[in-house]
Amino acid sequence: MRFQVLDILPHLANPVTGRLVSPAERYAQALTSARVAEQVGFDAVALGERHAGPFLSSGVTVLLGAIAATTSRVRIQTGVSVLSILDPVRVAEDYATIDQLSRGRLELVIGKGNEARQLPLFGVEPGQQWDQLAEKYELLRRLWREESVTWEGKFRGPLDSVTSLPRPFAGAPRVWHGSATTLTSAALAARWGDPLFSANAIQPRANYKVLIDHYRAEYAGHGHDPRYAYVGAGSGFLFLADTTQEARERYGPVYEQMVAFFNRPGNHTPGNEMTFTDIDDAIARGPVLVGSPQQVTDKIMYFHEAFGHDLQSFSLPTMIPHEQQMDMLSRLAAEVIPVVRENAPTTLWAGEDPYGGRPAFAGRTVPDAAAVIEGATVAEGTADRA
Repeated sequence: MRFQVLDILPHLANPVTGRLVSPAERYAQALTSARVAEQVGFDAVALGERHAGPFLSSGVTVLLGAIAATTSRVRIQTGVSVLSILDPVRVAEDYATIDQLSRGRLELVIGKGNEARQLPLFGVEPGQQWDQLAEKYELLRRLWREESVTWEGKFRGPLDSVTSLPRPFAGAPRVWHGSATTLTSAALAARWGDPLFSANAIQPRANYKVLIDHYRAEYAGHGHDPRYAYVGAGSGFLFLADTTQEARERYGPVYEQMVAFFNRPGNHTPGNEMTFTDIDDAIARGPVLVGSPQQVTDKIMYFHEAFGHDLQSFSLPTMIPHEQQMDMLSRLAAEVIPVVRENAPTTLWAGEDPYGGRPAFAGRTVPDAAAVIEGATVAEGTADRA
């Protein structure tokens, strides 16, 4: 398995102590977390994007550029890029710039977004998100794969022989599709033969298994090579301690106040409430990773038993002091990740994955990984897995 640290940059006071850092300090923390993640051996770092609510991630491309310039090996992802409200031409330009800065380490994760209040800011009518996402992604694919693109659609003006610049570092970056609660994103990922990233953040494991199973069935139905049907999974907040009881006592009050905040009307998409409202239920059945190193290891393997996923994402409890967060990150890398890597192997970003050789740090051995994957056949993939 591979491992990612995700930060959607919530800017919230600790609900127990009232402590709130400044925006400048919060940005500095995000950049430090990315550098530490690389130093201790994580495979990827990701930043989310929000344009409403108490988040500081509206200018996510600026921060990702800073991460690209101050790291050298860690993959750079989004979580998610809200393509449904964005201009795909600008997305092609901005993220190709990050891809060049990072020398091929960018992998985009797209989605419709989980914040209804941001829709009117960008002139998107409620209910249009899925159609906008599908159309805009189709254009983004062409902009990264073709030059002199001529195009006409429903949600933006036409293009006449447009070549977006800069071009990506080595063929089109990989694009994952974030899926929180519906089958639509899973179906879109399967249609194009792209990987799926399940939120696995607020609902029971069985709900996310339905999405992942649907994705794999649709992926196979479209005739794509099964070697590349990669799946990522998120989690609730991480909190590591020597014992699960200690983690419960230290983090429980923070968690329960956070759930109460999230579940207030206007702070989430209707129907997408957090279902595990107390810390004991969240530890026992929910997606949080709260406990001892052994408890967290067992919980990830519990996810993997259902999902068979290749990439596990972690979200740090960003309301607590940053030094404590970094201690948890280091401990996770030392005590949890090696065990899970050994027991849940994957080909993601390895030699069998064309994107494994795309970045400069890996030798840029694959000049166009997207073309390799799109040119693979089902017969080849089936034979290799036999």
